Amino acid sequence: MEREPNYICIESREEAIRLLEESGECIVHYAFLSINFEKIEHLDRMLGECTFEDCLFLGCVSTVGLMHRMGEGCLVYPRIPDLDYNVFPRRLYTPEKLYAGYVPGQPETFATCYDTMVYDRYRFRGVMSSNVKITLARSLHDHFITKAMHTFLEGWDERCVVGVMGGHSLLRTDPMFRQIAHVSKRLTEEGTLMVTGGGPGAMEATHLGAWMAGRWMEQLDEAVDALAAAAPSYRDEGWLDSAFAIRERYPQERYVSLGVPTWLYGHEPSTPFATHIAKYFTNAIREDEILTIPMGGIIYTPGSAGTMQEIFQDAVQNHYLSLGYGSPMVFLGREFWTDEMPVYPLLTRLMETGRYKNLRLTLTDSSDEVIRTLRAFRSEKLEG
Repeated sequence: MEREPNYICIESREEAIRLLEESGECIVHYAFLSINFEKIEHLDRMLGECTFEDCLFLGCVSTVGLMHRMGEGCLVYPRIPDLDYNVFPRRLYTPEKLYAGYVPGQPETFATCYDTMVYDRYRFRGVMSSNVKITLARSLHDHFITKAMHTFLEGWDERCVVGVMGGHSLLRTDPMFRQIAHVSKRLTEEGTLMVTGGGPGAMEATHLGAWMAGRWMEQLDEAVDALAAAAPSYRDEGWLDSAFAIRERYPQERYVSLGVPTWLYGHEPSTPFATHIAKYFTNAIREDEILTIPMGGIIYTPGSAGTMQEIFQDAVQNHYLSLGYGSPMVFLGREFWTDEMPVYPLLTRLMETGRYKNLRLTLTDSSDEVIRTLRAFRSEKLEG
């Protein structure tokens, strides 16, 4: 059975005008995202006798003339009123979008910025809302965030995408924070896209390292020192201000990283060091994405319940080769992963007894070994 061709997305009024001007008698298999057709001058003249077949109109403002030209195969999802976010996002979020309305130096403005506003309404309407309009809107939003994220990922070799999982409560003063940042910086400079859950702690350290790629390691250390002195924990006043201050002090436009947070944990602020942000309402979808996207492997740093969940979810998909092959599971912190949270001995034992298969396990304290392990895995494909 042949796959149906993908829809060609039209995401701006200018693209829509160009399509209408160049089209013939029928426009087939296009998806129009949040286009206000009422603002296109001389639309009816431009349409002429043109019709639409098997097209999607998602969040668009239509006209009577346009509606009359839609065939039965067309699907129309109008804008959903009374919401404070775009149900059909065309691209990933950025720190500037999420923190729109926040003014550094004025901490009270955090309560009214875009991200906080969406989170507050999400909680007010109910995390497990039974209102069909609310649940439909959230599902549509998450669908289009996923689409935007995978469009972004099309430019990356899958084995050059590496995840970092670890605790959101990791302090900026902790030596592990600095080590994660160092590893992330080096991997980013090698052409790796770093992916995390997009929050504070180990996640922030990862994106900080990616942000500082291309600079001296001493400059990264200076940035870590400044952040640690200003606000060790994300719960401290000044955490967000200090992050924006480092961005301003060390601006960059060359390197990127991907954060994948959720409004379910909206009390954990998204790190401004992630250049691209796929923020979800549904945490289950978000968790699945952050564990399947990093085909180049995942680095596990000390964490708690959430990190434990991610380890075993990752182990299951590696065991079953759900994505075609098993990717490295690198555990950074020997004492933590053998004594404090003895996951590594358990996984190795399960491998020895055949309960788990296809796990590529590494336990280390060495940043160099982390990088060598991931580099060797990436080279396997190149050699193959």
